[in-house]
Amino acid sequence: MTPTREDAYQLLTRYNESESLIKHALAVEGVMRYMAKKRGADEEKWGIIGLIHDLDYEKFPDQHCTKTEEILRENQWPEEYIRAVISHGWGICSDVEPQSEMEKVLYAVDELTGLVTTTALVRPGKSVMDLKAKSVKKKWKDKRFAAGVDRTIIEKGADMLGMELGELITDTITGMREVAEDIGLKGEAER
Repeated sequence: MTPTREDAYQLLTRYNESESLIKHALAVEGVMRYMAKKRGADEEKWGIIGLIHDLDYEKFPDQHCTKTEEILRENQWPEEYIRAVISHGWGICSDVEPQSEMEKVLYAVDELTGLVTTTALVRPGKSVMDLKAKSVKKKWKDKRFAAGVDRTIIEKGADMLGMELGELITDTITGMREVAEDIGLKGEAER
């Protein structure tokens, strides 16, 4: 079975009620779709994997990635999707190392969307529409800012992709702009 976006969204909302976790999933989906388009890859597949990547996080945080694997297997998801999702937890809660371009992108942008979101929210416009990479990089240096964001994972992901950090941040912001309204980061002036 090849899952559809609707399948992924229904599964996501069956296991997650938290508005912030759903917005995070939508942000990662947006970035994954943007990155797939930029690379000439399958936008639908990359987007679905971005949407579903934290499926188990709200209900089973201590079994993150492990429970997602179980749930996706029960629902007969393709092995490629399951592996990609599990690989985003590499070195944290999974020993599955990102191998494909899609897996490396997910690994790199998952934490980064959190830093971009937090940076946007402390700005007057509360928007990604006018956010620049240099603003995110300035906040990057303050380890107390968005302290839960593991910057070493983002750096490792950028290295895996052979990308400069600034380019990865710019691509992440651009991908999030495409879903800005859905994730509450369109800002007041843009509505």
